[in-house]
Amino acid sequence: MQYDGLTKGIAVVFGGLTVVLTAVGLIINPAVLFLALMFGVSTYFMYYHLSGKMAASLYERVERQAAQNTGNARRGGFGAGPREEWEPPRDGRRARRSHASQGGQRRRQRQRRQTAGDRQRRQRAQSSGPSPAEAYKRLGLDPDADQSTIKRAYREKVKEVHPDTDSGSETEFKQVQAAYETLTDD
Repeated sequence: MQYDGLTKGIAVVFGGLTVVLTAVGLIINPAVLFLALMFGVSTYFMYYHLSGKMAASLYERVERQAAQNTGNARRGGFGAGPREEWEPPRDGRRARRSHASQGGQRRRQRQRRQTAGDRQRRQRAQSSGPSPAEAYKRLGLDPDADQSTIKRAYREKVKEVHPDTDSGSETEFKQVQAAYETLTDD
C-alpha cells in the first residue's frame, strides 16, 4: 500500500487517544468511554488493514463465493472470483502475481507506450521551441553560459516580462519560458 507509514502513524495516534480517553472516562466522566471505544475500533481496523489480514480475508471470501458459483475456486472466469493465481499479502505487502499471469507483459507494454510518448513529447518540444542560439539571445546570454547563469537570467527576464507587471506581455513571457525550457535539462 502506498500510504502504510501514514496509516501506521494515524493508528498510533488513535491508539494513544484511546488510552488517554479510557483513563479520563474511568476517572472523570464515564460518558467519555464511548468516544474511547470509537477510537479503539478505528485503531483496530487500521491495524487489521496494515497487517494484510483484511485483504486476505476479503480475497478468501471472494474465492469461496466463486467456488459456490462455478464449482472451481481457482478457475475464475465470468462473474466474481479470481482472474489469475494470487497469494494473500504477507506482512501488509502487496500480493505478487504468479508466473501464469500477464503482469510482466502488461508492464513491458506500458513501458513501450511511455517511451514512445516521451519521444513524441521531446520531438514536439524541439520542433515548437526556439533553437538554442535563439534561446540564448532571448535570455541575453552567451552560448557558453552554465545552468546557474541561465537560471538567474531566466528569473530576471521573467520579472521584466511577466503579464502581471505594467510593462509585461503574455507572448514575451511564453517566449522566455520556451527559451528557458530549451536550454535546461529539466
